[in-house]
Amino acid sequence: MRDFFNDYMNITKMIREKRRYKQQMARVHALPEDYQYVYKKIQNHMWQFVSGAGYDMMEIQYGLIDLFEEGAADGKDVLEVIGEDVATFVEELLKNTRTYTGDWRDKFNRDITKAIRSKRSAF
Repeated sequence: MRDFFNDYMNITKMIREKRRYKQQMARVHALPEDYQYVYKKIQNHMWQFVSGAGYDMMEIQYGLIDLFEEGAADGKDVLEVIGEDVATFVEELLKNTRTYTGDWRDKFNRDITKAIRSKRSAF
């Protein structure tokens, strides 16, 4: 319960994170147009999978901004930076991040395992 209040009800943290988010979005707006477009598409896609407060997702997005700034500074096309299979690129970004689908899978597996074990122990 403490985590809930620390993540969702901590006004100071929310204000700090909102300020940081605005700073990061200013960085996005400074990127070339193609980079901005791809960033926003990836960002929207990633939010479909967020779980919890979403702060871990924000860190991934901020890292993506770093990557895009570096690619743009090197004069690379955005698809040179991330590859043409953008969905796979995003999956790799999310691999170690808590997502609702991961939470759902964990619960799904736990529920089935628990039911089967309790059924077996009844015999």
